[in-house]
Amino acid sequence: MMAGTEWLIEASGCEAEVLRDVDRLRGLFERVIADLDLRVVGDPMWHRFPSPGGITGLVLLSESHLACHTYPEYGLITLNLYCCRVRPEWPWKESLRSLLGASEVRVRAIDRALIDDSTIAEDQSMSVAS
Repeated sequence: MMAGTEWLIEASGCEAEVLRDVDRLRGLFERVIADLDLRVVGDPMWHRFPSPGGITGLVLLSESHLACHTYPEYGLITLNLYCCRVRPEWPWKESLRSLLGASEVRVRAIDRALIDDSTIAEDQSMSVAS
């Protein structure tokens, strides 16, 4: 049984000042949330590190979470979106190039699955018998 999908995204070549701009990152999060029809639970959290550092952001979702960490000194942002409901893949590559000036974007989608107890019991009995 599927437990959801987790997207791990790295975007490099981003504009350093954009990666220090909470309002721009908030706008990115709002766009992802609206486009994927996600539901925010509570207040988003943003932490700005002392200059020339970046920003860490976290939004709790009824579907799980959306988080980012920026590294302006490297032109890098890392994002993590976990959804326990089936969702289409957001256009990460095109959007991060457009919104953040990213020159390279890597997206990995990981299907998260539940394993039923009978499968676990079989695996354990097989390892004991070995």
